[in-house]
Amino acid sequence: MIEKYRELFNSQFSEQKYENLKADIASDFDYLPTFRVSETPFFIPSTLKDQLIEGCHEIISFIQQDDFKKLTQKAVPPHCNVPNEDNHTTFLAIDFGICIENEKIIPKLIEVQGFPSLFNYQMNLYEKFKNHYPFLDELTPFINGISKHKYISILQKIICGNHLPEDVILLEIEPEKQNTKIDFYYCERDLGVAVVCVTAVIKKENRLYYTNKHGEQKQIKRIYNRVIFDELEARTDLDLNFSFTDELDIEWAGHPNWFFRISKFILPMLKGKYCIETTLVSELKEIPTDLENYVLKPLFSFAGAGVIFHVTRQDIENIVEKDLYILQKKVTYAPIIQSPTGKVKAEVRILCTWDKNDSAPTLLCNLVRLSRGEMIGVKFNKDANWVGGSIGLFEK
Repeated sequence: MIEKYRELFNSQFSEQKYENLKADIASDFDYLPTFRVSETPFFIPSTLKDQLIEGCHEIISFIQQDDFKKLTQKAVPPHCNVPNEDNHTTFLAIDFGICIENEKIIPKLIEVQGFPSLFNYQMNLYEKFKNHYPFLDELTPFINGISKHKYISILQKIICGNHLPEDVILLEIEPEKQNTKIDFYYCERDLGVAVVCVTAVIKKENRLYYTNKHGEQKQIKRIYNRVIFDELEARTDLDLNFSFTDELDIEWAGHPNWFFRISKFILPMLKGKYCIETTLVSELKEIPTDLENYVLKPLFSFAGAGVIFHVTRQDIENIVEKDLYILQKKVTYAPIIQSPTGKVKAEVRILCTWDKNDSAPTLLCNLVRLSRGEMIGVKFNKDANWVGGSIGLFEK
C-alpha cells in the first residue's frame, strides 16, 4: 500500500528471485517451511500502522481489566488447569483482517491469542527479503523501530527469564513434524534454547529434566511452551512422563492457561470500531436468517481447524457444546496488494510480549498472511501465487 515501495518491489521481482529467496531460507537448516512463503512483503503505510496500534491498545485495555481472570475463568477447562498461573500472559498475538468498511480501509479484529507465534522466524524472514531486495533496509518490521539486536535481546529475556538458555527448553509435540518447526530451528540457533518433545521430558519428584545434545541430563527451569492442548488431548498415543497439571518446580514462558483465557472466548466481549459482531452460540436468542453473512468457529481450535465458512441452520443446531462455538459476522477483506496478476488480500498479526514486571505488553513485530480466497488459509489458496506467509514492513 506504500505505492513507492510497491512499484519498486514489483519492478525488481522475478520468478527466479522468488526461487532464490526460498533457497536462501532453506539454506539455514536444509529445510524449507511446509507452509507457503509469499513472494512479497506487505508495505504498510503510517495511517494503517496507527490504526493497527490503536486496535491493539483497545484489546490490551480489555485484557488489563482487574476482573479479567474472573471473566475468563470458564474458558479454562478444569482438567487443563495448570498450577502456578502468572498474573498476565507472556505472549499476545492479535490478528486483524485488512477490510473495507464504508468504502474505507480499516483493520478488523479476527482473532486474539495468549500464545506465542513465529517470533524468531519472522525476524529472519525480513533478513532474507533484504538479501534479495536491498532497498528493504529502508523499512522495518518492528512496530517501535528497534534494531534486530534489541529485538533478539527482548526475546531472550522473555523466553529465558533470568535463566541460562541451557536451562530452558522449547516444548512441543513431535516438533520435527510441526508446520512451524522453522521457527523452532531459529529459536534454537539465535537464543540457544533446546527444542524438546513432550515425550522426551523426564520427571523426578516435582522437577523436570531433558537430555541435551551432549547426552547430559539437565534440569528444566523454564519452559517456552508451544504445545496446543487440543493436539495434546487428541494424541492418546503419546507416552508422557509428566502431566501439565502436576505441581512442578518450573517457570512458564507462556503459561498454558492463557491459551484458553485469551482466545476466541473473549471476542463476544470486545466492542469497538475495530471489532466484529461476535456471539457465543449458546447465547444466540435466535439463529440469524442471513447466515451467508456469518462464519462459525470453535473457540479453541488452531490454524483454522473446524471453521465453517458457509454456515447452515443445521450446522448450528448440530452443535452439542454450544458454549464452545462462536458465530461471527463476516467482513469484506480489501484486495489491496498489487501483484502481477491481480490484487491480493491481507491479514496482519501483531506480535507482542509482556514482561512480568511491565504494566502492559510491548508491540514488537508482525506476521502477515496473504490470500486470494474467501478466507486467509491454505485450503482457500491452493495453487495460487503471491499468497501465504509474509511480513509487514513500515517506514522508519
